[in-house]
Amino acid sequence: MTERKPTGVSFESWVDRQVSAAQAKGEFDDLPGAGKPLPKTDGKDTALAWVVNKVRAEGHDVSALLPPSLAIAKELEDLPDTLARVRREARVREIVEDLNERIRAEHRRPAGGPVLRARPLDVEETVASWRESLPSDS
Repeated sequence: MTERKPTGVSFESWVDRQVSAAQAKGEFDDLPGAGKPLPKTDGKDTALAWVVNKVRAEGHDVSALLPPSLAIAKELEDLPDTLARVRREARVREIVEDLNERIRAEHRRPAGGPVLRARPLDVEETVASWRESLPSDS
């Protein structure tokens, strides 16, 4: 773990010393991408675009970067596929009730982005649809 910055030492001097010490130990040698140019940009890239591209390149879900209203809308769109992988009714209920609570919370929040146009789901109706989609044992 890095030591704390000593009192009376400027932040820049302290960081510069740590970087110099790490370079001397070879901690920056052979890093992935060393000696390669940075990717070209079209000048329209933003910091957020860079983050999205990096997250995608590493195979992570970018929905966490969406405003809550859009993330919930995406989750509603993906709900049938999500529930298709669930095998227990109690878990289906948990998923739908959790989603409903986040929908209600988003409706209570002051508008600061896109408006969520979805209403909470009917839990019983969703569970019934899930049951109908289960493969029959016959």
